[in-house]
Formats: sequence, C-alpha cells, structure tokens
Amino acid sequence: MQKSEMATKLNEANAFVPGKRVKLDFGDAGVVMLDGVGQQVTEEDGAADTTIKIAWSDWEDMAAGKLDGMTAFMQGKLKVEGDMSNAMQLQGVLAKMRS
Repeated sequence: MQKSEMATKLNEANAFVPGKRVKLDFGDAGVVMLDGVGQQVTEEDGAADTTIKIAWSDWEDMAAGKLDGMTAFMQGKLKVEGDMSNAMQLQGVLAKMRS
C-alpha cells in the first residue's frame, strides 16, 4: 500500500484521536497527519500533540501484523515525541486501517 492510499483509507475510517493531532513521520517518505481537531487525515506536515517516527517499511510490517507496536518501540524502530498516551492508541489506528 502506498502512503497516499493509506492516508485515504485512514481518513475514510475516521482514524484519529478526537481533539488531538498525531503525526506519523516516515522520514524521507513523508508524513501522515491524523488530525482529530480538524477530523481528517492528510499528508500535510504541521504541529502535532504527538509525533511518531518510524521507517515506512517498519510501518508496513506493523500494519500487516508482522511487527508489534510495543516491540518496535522497545527495539528503537518507533520513536514517540510528545504525549505518549496518544501513541498508545496506535493499535486502534492500525485496526481501522485493516478493516
């Protein structure tokens, strides 16, 4: 799945934390903003309550269920800046992407 396809699917599933902005930062592959304030998912960069930094390939593994979010965090593949409680809801976001 391409990043733009993922953003569209997440947007259609309302995959965001209400009232919070969570940025998925894929480095050179770009970003996806889960904007619970604007109630939309976009590929626009901007300020966020929480930024989750992860390589696109590791994100794909997480989305496919091949890599657990906590394992990725413990291995240093996933880094969280800002409000950790928003990052804890990442599994719910992934579940919405798979459905």
